[in-house]
Amino acid sequence: MKLIYNFSMELFSILTNLLQNTNPKLKLFVKGRNKVWQVLEDFKKTSKQPIVWFHVASLGEYEQAKPVIHQLKKQKPDFSVVVSFFSPSGYENVRKKKQEDVDFITYLPIDTARNARRFLKILEPKMAFFVKYDLWANYILEAKNQNIQLYLFAAALREDQVYFQPFGGFFRKILKSFDHIFTQNERSLDLLHQIDIKNSSIAGDTRFDRVSQIKAAPVDFGEIKRLITNRKTIVIGSAWPQDMNILIPFINESDQYSFIIAPHDIHDGTMTDWEGKINKETIRFSQISTKKSAEVIIIDNVGMLSSLYQYAFIAYVGGAFGKGLHNILEPLAFGIPVIFGQLKKAKKFPEAKISLDYGASCSVATFDELKTIISELENPELYQETCKAANKLVKENLGSAKKIVELVLIENQK
Repeated sequence: MKLIYNFSMELFSILTNLLQNTNPKLKLFVKGRNKVWQVLEDFKKTSKQPIVWFHVASLGEYEQAKPVIHQLKKQKPDFSVVVSFFSPSGYENVRKKKQEDVDFITYLPIDTARNARRFLKILEPKMAFFVKYDLWANYILEAKNQNIQLYLFAAALREDQVYFQPFGGFFRKILKSFDHIFTQNERSLDLLHQIDIKNSSIAGDTRFDRVSQIKAAPVDFGEIKRLITNRKTIVIGSAWPQDMNILIPFINESDQYSFIIAPHDIHDGTMTDWEGKINKETIRFSQISTKKSAEVIIIDNVGMLSSLYQYAFIAYVGGAFGKGLHNILEPLAFGIPVIFGQLKKAKKFPEAKISLDYGASCSVATFDELKTIISELENPELYQETCKAANKLVKENLGSAKKIVELVLIENQK
């Protein structure tokens, strides 16, 4: 299996170079890695502090890493933190502004044995943290060979993953290389125990810590507030076309609400299509200064959504009808009811089940169900109960990052 894996990584490296001009994201993927060795060496020459390396797949996993990075820096300010990204969408968004507690940001070179040896030889990290699921075999096995302390946190495991299959021996070896695995839930811990991984514990989901930080200091958007003051507002976050199929009819017949729509992908054609179907006064955020009134605001940039939920009476979070539900914890942190589509793969999103069990959210499959739920939430008593459930859910799940860092530092004192 290792030979097949290494061959696939070498082939992937060749194909991405050959096909880079066929797709803008693929071009960024390749171009961003062209100078990675030089910038790594330049950073290492200037950094004399012990290095701690965090690897994340993309933006969502980076948000999960932030509370752990903050706690680690708080307790060990002499550590230098390096964050690597696999995805261009994560790296390109994060690199645009200075990141608190992070000393260096880089792309992760493709996971060949040669790249892993070179990367770790240059960086020489004291510890390495992987977040949730982006586990690259050569990097992990090479780090283990070099006696670098390895940790995985926010792990949410499922029985259908390769680690738990009869043919998954090579991939189980990857999991067994970690000095400690911090899971999000008890089911994940049970699965690890079934394959004889005992150096593991439940720490919860670090996203609760992160969304609590955002709620404490949200960005204020005065121009948006100016347009939505006269109505209750429904914020539609990470909307896909499948979500808008049931949302647009509701928007068109609802006179008592303002709407803020944040698309998952900022495509002009998609936004134009939605604008054509919405029969209310609609404005894009980039043009908001030209309007004195609007019932619908479409957010045509990235990075605003997590703070927009502060204006919401109700939030709808998209993605469930398509590739997967987006972050419902961000609106829940603001203590508001959250609605999302009917999940195709519920096991992949344990936070959805938890929020449903608490009574903080609701899942809908059709326009009629959406209309009924929002109508029911107009009942002040039900609305307040749901808000209390959201606040309770977040409050009872805080502290994951602190647990992780405290155990890691204890382990490293031995």
